[in-house]
Amino acid sequence: MHVGFIGLGKMGLNMVKRLSQGGHTVFGTARTAARRPELEQGGARWVDSLADFTRTLPAPRVVWVMVPAGQATEDTIQNLTHVLEPGDLIIDGGNSDYRDTQRRSEDLTRLGFRFLDSGTSGGIWGLKNGYCLMIGGLPRDVQIAAPLFDTLAPPQGWAHVGPGGAGHMVKMVHNAIEYEMMQAMAEGFDVLDHSGMNLDLARIADLWNHGSVVRSWLMELAASIFSENPKIEAIQGYVEDSGECRWTIETALQQGTPTPVFCASLHARYASRRENAFANRFLAALRQKFGGHAVKPAESQE
Repeated sequence: MHVGFIGLGKMGLNMVKRLSQGGHTVFGTARTAARRPELEQGGARWVDSLADFTRTLPAPRVVWVMVPAGQATEDTIQNLTHVLEPGDLIIDGGNSDYRDTQRRSEDLTRLGFRFLDSGTSGGIWGLKNGYCLMIGGLPRDVQIAAPLFDTLAPPQGWAHVGPGGAGHMVKMVHNAIEYEMMQAMAEGFDVLDHSGMNLDLARIADLWNHGSVVRSWLMELAASIFSENPKIEAIQGYVEDSGECRWTIETALQQGTPTPVFCASLHARYASRRENAFANRFLAALRQKFGGHAVKPAESQE
């Protein structure tokens, strides 16, 4: 099918490539034209403006938005309402706050547009392995975009999870769980690193992926990290947060739902910005490994 795609960052460009490889006709654009050559090499077609989607896409048009959450998403969707037509479908695949998504869903429906939110997980490895997609919106609109989801996701890798906003709600909690899993791993490897036994952390992480109850993709990445740099000395233990865990905690507080582990993992990231502990260097390295997130290089010791 034909689809417009806005946003060619770490995940967006790979999603465009996967869609193109899957036989879809993709028209892409971004804030600057710097990614145009790679976009076209990946099999997609460049458009200079959002207005070009009206001309290049058959009605009802489908446009996927993959830009940073917050004002960038707000502005992009607002601009699309001025160039698309009622009946066209807008998909927000970024990490938007589900409360913003619920509002946008209501506003766009009132204007006659179709809208889906897609919580998207898979990081920079999604091109090869596929993306886990958590879809919110009306069933009729999900049916329109289903061929895109089938291509982007691995088998059984996408699901319609509920009404508008549900996709981003599920992705929000997914990321909060991710925070605590990463924090537990970081603390465990920190204890092993300080054991005085000169343990091979790469070997241990690999071992735990064979029959252990803690085996996981994150543990596979941990083994890779320790193989490349056992002491993780090339980066600072400064760990950012992208918002989802904070939003989960805010939601839980409104519900009266206890989330002490979520809170602890988020506070650990705040604490990381004041020190350079091994555990925090591991957290930063793990975020970079699965998501391509930027890290702070270690300060020179000279």
